[in-house]
Amino acid sequence: MTETPTPTPTPTPAPHHPYGTPTTPHVTVRGEAHLEVDPEIARITVTLTARGTDRRTTLDGLTHRNTTTLDLIRTYGDAIEKLETGTLTINPELTRHGRAERIRAYHGNIQITVTLGDFTALGELVTRLADHDLTRIDGPWWGLRPASPHHAAARRQAVQGALQRAREYAEALDTRLGALLELSDTGVHGDPHMAPVGFSAQARSYGGATESAVDAAPVDLEPVRQTVDAQVEASFTLIPPDLG
Repeated sequence: MTETPTPTPTPTPAPHHPYGTPTTPHVTVRGEAHLEVDPEIARITVTLTARGTDRRTTLDGLTHRNTTTLDLIRTYGDAIEKLETGTLTINPELTRHGRAERIRAYHGNIQITVTLGDFTALGELVTRLADHDLTRIDGPWWGLRPASPHHAAARRQAVQGALQRAREYAEALDTRLGALLELSDTGVHGDPHMAPVGFSAQARSYGGATESAVDAAPVDLEPVRQTVDAQVEASFTLIPPDLG
């Protein structure tokens, strides 16, 4: 008769005590990082306007300005990281004629957002766009790319800060750290900033003499440094200190 082997009992894991015990004390600390870095990208918003006495004329004028503007922006090649078209609107302008309302004119708007990584090209592009009729430029808004290495650098610095702080507490108790129990990311933040003096160029509306974009010097735009913050919380076990 073959005997059935007795199964080896699975060891019961030790209960987890979130606040530690006398034999396994814990220390929980916060680590922070605050970096100030140069921006990597800049965004501008270009708003094109058209006005006409009928809807078709207004739309044709807006389409022409949009095509001309996009063609100019694309000449900057790799300096342009992203080119996006936002909302397009055609609105009637109403006026009262006796007791009835009549359409006096149509107003059209289209918005384009341009993201550049070359700040030298930025100043030149803004100057050339501002020379176009019925064109408004707002910005720049400075920022970092989503995958910027500065975010990772801030996280590493926050973790190192938490580890250093925990070691200092352990040294104050004349002991040392045991094991890492938990590491929580409480946030990484990069704050976008506008230029110190917000730049808004409104091109001429209905003709008029302006300086040619060929002769105009590029606008000098000083990048605004970006702040990157990171915070973590870390829990460690401590070798039980001798408090006697």
